[in-house]
Amino acid sequence: MTLTAPPAAAGGVATVRRPRRLRALWFILALASLGALVVVSVMIGSRDVSWADAVAALGGSTNGFDEAAVAKRIPRTFLAVAVGAALGVSGAVMQGVTRNPLADPGILGVNMGASLAVVTGIAYFGLTSASSFIWVAITGAAFAAVFVYVVGSLGRGGATPLKLALAGAATSAALASFVTAIILPRGDISQSARSWQIGGVGGGTWDSISQVLPFLIVGFLISLLSAKGLNSLALGDDLAAGLGEKVALTRGAAALGAVILCGAATAVTGPIAFVGLVVPHACRLMFGVDHRWVLPFSAVVGASLLTGADVLGRILTRPSEIDVGIITAIIGAPIFIWIVRRSKVRAL
Repeated sequence: MTLTAPPAAAGGVATVRRPRRLRALWFILALASLGALVVVSVMIGSRDVSWADAVAALGGSTNGFDEAAVAKRIPRTFLAVAVGAALGVSGAVMQGVTRNPLADPGILGVNMGASLAVVTGIAYFGLTSASSFIWVAITGAAFAAVFVYVVGSLGRGGATPLKLALAGAATSAALASFVTAIILPRGDISQSARSWQIGGVGGGTWDSISQVLPFLIVGFLISLLSAKGLNSLALGDDLAAGLGEKVALTRGAAALGAVILCGAATAVTGPIAFVGLVVPHACRLMFGVDHRWVLPFSAVVGASLLTGADVLGRILTRPSEIDVGIITAIIGAPIFIWIVRRSKVRAL
């Protein structure tokens, strides 16, 4: 099977050029759209609230039922924004590191590595705190990422985009089976673990956000500082080295930032699929392949996508809710198929 990715999608030499002012304008519009979605997320749910109640809740009042509802939605919305941005940037970095338009934390098995580590910690080590979840999830994500890269590097040609995608898919399926094998005999944790596995932001609290935020900030900084190096890697390892880039160091640092973002996000929300695949791909198509722009755009668009998906999940089946992980899967699956077809997968 051969996979030929278009230059704009795979980070090749040919680039889509956009005037800097136009990109800046689009970025401002993306931020404005995110702001509008944040307002909608605070005001709309199983029960809609008025603007006056929303403002009162922002001022600290929780006297009325509507004000109390808004007070619970605010941390939930903030968590959706933070996790959506983290998954968007993580996917963009992974696609840049592997030069693979099909790479994302879910497809490369990183999400499931974090999930297996957390479920193992809950079942056998009695983990309960958000801080312990985060450290364990990042460790599991790192092991999964290294394993997939090593397996994808075996054989002729090294770590090709196709081999990495196949290794990631196989690893993800195997880890999912291990997660199920751990949960099934444990009736005491099965309900909470399965609910967490679906992926959602409904349990967002200021306490969990305060514990995960430092990790996300570190991950964002590492990823953004790697943007210039990712542009060099897009030209190929030999050419990047010829331009003075330390290829192994650049790839390792960028991958570390992506793993921290993915692991921390998964710890507090569960594995949420397709955000890291769809968002960076769309950003490259619209705004070009320069990672100095792709990463910020991926953060804003990822935050918008997850926030919008959360709102959609609240209103589709009122008064019950659909977890955001289900909504993103419904949105992402057909887009993933389109990306595969666009990438000209010719034979198995």
